[in-house]
Amino acid sequence: MISAVEKAIRDADLGLNPATNGDLIRVPMPMLTEERRRDLIKVVRSESESAKVAIRNVRRDANEHLKKLLKDKGIGEDDERRGQDEVQKLTDHFVVEIEKLLHTKEIDLMAV
Repeated sequence: MISAVEKAIRDADLGLNPATNGDLIRVPMPMLTEERRRDLIKVVRSESESAKVAIRNVRRDANEHLKKLLKDKGIGEDDERRGQDEVQKLTDHFVVEIEKLLHTKEIDLMAV
C-alpha cells in the first residue's frame, strides 16, 4: 500500500514529493510563499468547481428520476413539481455552502 499512497500523493498535483523509508512516508512541505499560496488557491477553486458540477449532476439525475416516475404514473404532476423545487433548494443550499467553504479556505491560505 505504501507505493500506492506515494503514487497518489504525487498524482494529486499538489507539488509534493513523498519519500519512503520502509514503512514510513515522509512528505516534505515546501515553505508557503505567496506564489505557492496562490497555486494552492487555484487547486482549491478547481476542487470547489468539481464539487459544484457533481451537485448539478445529482440534481439532473434526480429530476430525470422524477420525470420517469411521472411518466410511469408513480407520482402526480404536483408531486413532481414539488420534488423538483425541493431538489433545486437543496442544490442551491449546497452550492452556497461550497462557496462559503471556498472563501474561508482562501482566507486561511492567504493568512501569514
